[in-house]
Formats: sequence, C-alpha cells, structure tokens
Amino acid sequence: MDVARNQVERAVLEAPDIGRALTRIAHEILERTKGGKDILLLGIPTRGAVLARRLAEKIEQVEGLTPRVGTLDVTMYRDDLRLKPARALGRTELPGDGVDDRIVVLVDDVLYSGRTVRAALDALNDVGRPRAVQLAVLVDRGHRELPIRADYVGKNLPTSRSETVKVFAEEIDGRDAVLLIKGGGG
Repeated sequence: MDVARNQVERAVLEAPDIGRALTRIAHEILERTKGGKDILLLGIPTRGAVLARRLAEKIEQVEGLTPRVGTLDVTMYRDDLRLKPARALGRTELPGDGVDDRIVVLVDDVLYSGRTVRAALDALNDVGRPRAVQLAVLVDRGHRELPIRADYVGKNLPTSRSETVKVFAEEIDGRDAVLLIKGGGG
C-alpha cells in the first residue's frame, strides 16, 4: 500500500495466468480464422506489441506457422491529444506485404473506453484495407464509451472508474503481472 497516495494494489494475474490466457487466445484465433494462414497480429505499443509477439510464438508452437507480426502506433489518431501532455510517438512496423486482404488482429493490453481501439482503426485505415479486423486484449475492464467489443479476451475484470489496471511485461518491466490499483484514478 502506498500511504502517500492511499492506493492499494492487488495482483489479478501473475506470469502463469498471463501465459495461460495468451495460450487460450492463440487457440481461439486459430479456431476462428481456420488455421491462421492470413492473419497479421498488430500490437498497439507498448505492451500490446509485446503481447502480439507472444501470441505469434504461441500460434507457431500450436500450428507450426509463423504469423506476420507488426506494430501500429495510434498516437496521432487519438482524440485526447489536446487534453493530455505531449507523448512520444511510437513506431508503426508493418510486414513488407502490408495489411491488404489480411485478417488483422489488433492486440492491446487493456480495453477500457474503446478510444485507443478507435484510434487504431483510423490508423489502420491509413495503411491499407484488411479483409477483416479483430481485437484481442489481455484485460477487458469495462466502461466503454464507444461501441467496441473485443473478439478475444484474456480476463474480464469489472472495475470502478476510481481503479487503475496496470499491466507489466517481462520484456519491458522485468516481470509479468496485471495489478488492480484501488484509488488510482482512471
């Protein structure tokens, strides 16, 4: 507990839970896309990009095919640019054959209001025309402000608006975990 800010943290997923959730999502993607031949996993930086790479590894283990993986920076497509301090631009990295006629699976860590996904759809529209777009998230915490729903969810985690969900990824943070922080704000 952080007494200075009166916050209480509780781990809702640890590394093994995250691994199992990603394995399940990988199987669901393969089932829904009939083997995953034409999929492109596009991670939304920062942790969505890490999760997309992990999903690709799991799909390769199960199906024996290596899915295309990339990242899609949505910074300049966000509708809150004028409301928040400037943020660093991420990188959009697409495979050489692009997104056209692919089944694009957008991958993000937390689905909340839906505004980041809306920005991702706008960014995706500027780089090509996929055959279909699906959404995979590690955590869906509710509180949608836009009509957006994930196709693949690792964990549904009902929260209040005064709580924060924080995802840690080994590749970035040195550990895998999902924390629910009470009293942490939006």
